[in-house]
Amino acid sequence: MKTAIAAPELERLLELVQRFNDQPVLMLVDLVADRFISGSPKRISREAPVLILRFESELVTPGGGANAVANVAALGGTPLPLGVVGDDASGRALLSDLERRGVSTAGILTRPGYQTPTKTRILGGGRHAIKQQIVRYDIEEAQPLAAAESEELARRMRSWSGRAGVCVMSDYGYGTVLPELLPAVREALNEPAMVVADSRFQLERFHGVDAVTPNEEETEILLGEPLGEDAEQVAIQGREILSQLAARAVLITRGSHGMNLVSADAAVEIPVHGTDQVADVTGAGDTVIGTFALALAAGADPLEAALLANYAGGVVVMKTGTATLTRDELLGAIRSDQRLIKELRWAKS
Repeated sequence: MKTAIAAPELERLLELVQRFNDQPVLMLVDLVADRFISGSPKRISREAPVLILRFESELVTPGGGANAVANVAALGGTPLPLGVVGDDASGRALLSDLERRGVSTAGILTRPGYQTPTKTRILGGGRHAIKQQIVRYDIEEAQPLAAAESEELARRMRSWSGRAGVCVMSDYGYGTVLPELLPAVREALNEPAMVVADSRFQLERFHGVDAVTPNEEETEILLGEPLGEDAEQVAIQGREILSQLAARAVLITRGSHGMNLVSADAAVEIPVHGTDQVADVTGAGDTVIGTFALALAAGADPLEAALLANYAGGVVVMKTGTATLTRDELLGAIRSDQRLIKELRWAKS
C-alpha cells in the first residue's frame, strides 16, 4: 500500500464542491420517515410520574436512506432514488417532502398495506430553548421485496440507465436494498462505475461493491473484533475489510475521533471537523455517504471524497434533528478549517 500520497490542496476541494451541481447519483435506499413532535413542559402528570408536554409542532422529514437522498439534493446534486414506501400518511408525507426538494420520485414504489418505517422522536424544552429528545418510538416493518417488486425496481433502474456513474446502496434492514440487486445496479451505471454501500446488519453480504462507509460499531461486527486505536492497526483491519468485500475503499466513521480511510492507495486518519461537542448526531452517517458518493461523481478520488464527507458530517452534527447542509455551508467549513487537511495522519504500514 502506498503511503506517500500528498494531501489535497484547498483549492482542489473547493473546486470539487463547485462541481457538485447537477451531478447525478443513483440511490437504492431504505426510505424512512423521521417524525419530530415538539412541546414545552406543562407539569408532572397526577396519573403517573411522567412529564406532560404542551404540543407545539410536528415535522416529518426524510430519514434513513431518504436522508442521504435529501443531502445529495441539498448539496446541488441530482439524486435518482429507488425504494419503497407504504400507502400511509408517513409515505405520502415523505414523497411530498422529496418532491418539494426537487427530487424525482419516479423510482419509488408505493406498497399497499405497508407501513412506511417511521422514527418518531418526542422533544421537550422551553419555548425559546433547544428542545431535548425525551423518548423515541419506531414503526418498522421489515418486508423483503417480492419478486414482482424487485423486477419493477430493476425496470425503473434501467429507465435511468446511463444517467449516473455512482450509486449509493443504503441498507437499514427493511428489505429493499438487496445485495442481489448489485448486478442490475452495475448495468445501469456509466463506466467507470462506483457503488458505495452501507448496511446496518448485513454489510458482509455486499461483496463486490467499490466502497463502504460503516460506523465503528458496524466495522467491529464485520471484523469480529474491536477497532484499533492507532492508524497502523486500523490500516491492517481496513485491508482485511477490502479483501473480505473485494472493495476498493472503506471509510470508517468514528464520531468525535473523526474518520479512517483505507484504500488501495493510502491508509489515512482524518481528524474530526469542528468540535467534539455536538448538538445532534441524528442522520450524520447519511450525510457522510451522500457527500462521499456525490464527491466521487464530481471526480474526487477516495481521499478527497472522504475529506469532503468529513467536513459535511461536522456541519450537520451541529444542527438539531435530521439535517442537511448546502454547498455554501460546505465551502465555508473547508475555508474555515484548513487545519484538518494539514493534520491528516498516514499509516506507516
